Amino acid sequence: MAGKINDECQDPTQSLTIELPCQIVERIERYAKKNGTDVTGVLIEALDSFLRKPE
Repeated sequence: MAGKINDECQDPTQSLTIELPCQIVERIERYAKKNGTDVTGVLIEALDSFLRKPE
């Protein structure tokens, strides 16, 4: 369909490198271990939840 806006990225993932305080990283790792997930999953869910909140 001509003119259709694509609402998805060509690649569904993208790399992002950030530096976090070590205490935050330790909390993330503990949370991930306690909940049977990995750090990436925790960060994705936390950011998604934060960004979905109304302004």
